[in-house]
Amino acid sequence: MAKTRSAAEIRKGEQSVMILSEADVQRFMEPRLLLDELREGFRQVARGDMQVPPRPEITTPKGFLLSMPAWIPGSPMMVKMVNVFEDNLEINLPNHLATIVLFDENTGNTLCVMDGTYITGVRTAASAVVSVDVLARKNAKVATVIGAGVQGREHLGLLPLVRDFDKIYVSSLVHEDAVRLAATCPIAEAVEDVATAVRSSDVVCLASHSYKPVIQSDWVQPGTHVSSVGYAPPRGELPVDLISKGRLFVEDACAFEPTPVGCGELAGLDTKVGIIIGKALLETASPRLNNEEITVYKAMGIAMEDLVAARIAYRSARSASHKTAAIF
Repeated sequence: MAKTRSAAEIRKGEQSVMILSEADVQRFMEPRLLLDELREGFRQVARGDMQVPPRPEITTPKGFLLSMPAWIPGSPMMVKMVNVFEDNLEINLPNHLATIVLFDENTGNTLCVMDGTYITGVRTAASAVVSVDVLARKNAKVATVIGAGVQGREHLGLLPLVRDFDKIYVSSLVHEDAVRLAATCPIAEAVEDVATAVRSSDVVCLASHSYKPVIQSDWVQPGTHVSSVGYAPPRGELPVDLISKGRLFVEDACAFEPTPVGCGELAGLDTKVGIIIGKALLETASPRLNNEEITVYKAMGIAMEDLVAARIAYRSARSASHKTAAIF
């Protein structure tokens, strides 16, 4: 039996690492598969099968960085580093920038470095659209999307995959932004009267970066499903009094912790008011109780969603024999 070399004699040397740009990630993403795997990901989190530790934060005068790791056996380990810098928009950069790294679960060796900016946008919207698929009435025909930024764009692309909508209203603080976004979808219409749009909607998707509620709870009619993905502490876009009018669903109990781990709108609330969406899915494929109840999904964005999306892009790239580079 050959003698094993000592640690002092072993060097890593160059390793083949796959590199995926933002354009690569978008090309290799499969939206319908993302929705399906996110649904299963919620179940895995609820069962405790996946490790998703709380995210630490570094703050600077201009923004903040979050580190988001996740792993489930049989999968690469993942860490996403996401930077949120609001002033970036003034220099034509996204205000959310992210990088994702996948590691071999058996050796810890680096497998892939990919841009996480597109993934952050699409997985956030996709988690909300999974909630629409799970909780909205089956005959939902009208939706309103509030926000015409990245999240508005991704919601508009994904919503038609889960319901046969006749109309999707789009509203934004800057109406011209809503007009431009609505022009990209044949069933979308830009509106300025948000109250009327919400009152006529079966689904309302809050996708803004507002520090205060963008709707009033009395606009929301019985039977409506409301999702909210905006993150703007200390409060945010979702009216808190809406929670008492329906049933609240969250990704994880961490949603009730202080920001940046949890959601500003849920701060101080009893965790018992929230239903873990994965636990609900373990009990039934359709958690809605009846056609009259209001359901609310408040997302904080957990690393499970990044891992699910990154695996899809990585698998697709490998199947396409995407080139690797010996850089590590």
